[in-house]
Amino acid sequence: MIRDITLNDAEAVAQIYNYYILNTVVTFEEEVITAMDMQNRIKETIDSLPWIVFEDNSTILGYAYASKWKGRCAYRFTAETTVYLDEKARGRGIGSQLYSELINRLKALNYHTAIGGIALPNDASVALHEKMGFIKVAQFRETGRKMGRWIDVGYWQVILSQ
Repeated sequence: MIRDITLNDAEAVAQIYNYYILNTVVTFEEEVITAMDMQNRIKETIDSLPWIVFEDNSTILGYAYASKWKGRCAYRFTAETTVYLDEKARGRGIGSQLYSELINRLKALNYHTAIGGIALPNDASVALHEKMGFIKVAQFRETGRKMGRWIDVGYWQVILSQ
């Protein structure tokens, strides 16, 4: 079931995210975050942009959210999209369901463009974005350093309204 996030979900969402912080380069954060940190992040955008979770038998298996692309006023119709899954829930179509719902909610809010940033290489994330209609529009070389190596970041974009 996909539903709106609540502040009570912050602990489960932080646990999912912390796996990626500690074990991967898909996020450039290097220190684990607390449930309170996650609550604060949720509070920053929950009133204006969607935050959703995928829940199965009272267990959060993934989440997705949108955030402002940039702070300048002219960017107000563009959102950056993010999805994370519990590492044991990958490969079950949950990411596609979350992303599809997130995109539909952005369309309902009259957003024109969605942008996804991907630390590369990341074949699974690239495949998910392209399945959702995103196309690659940029790649910045060696923009982050984590786990002793330089990491490229690619950007994928989809136009939501025609």
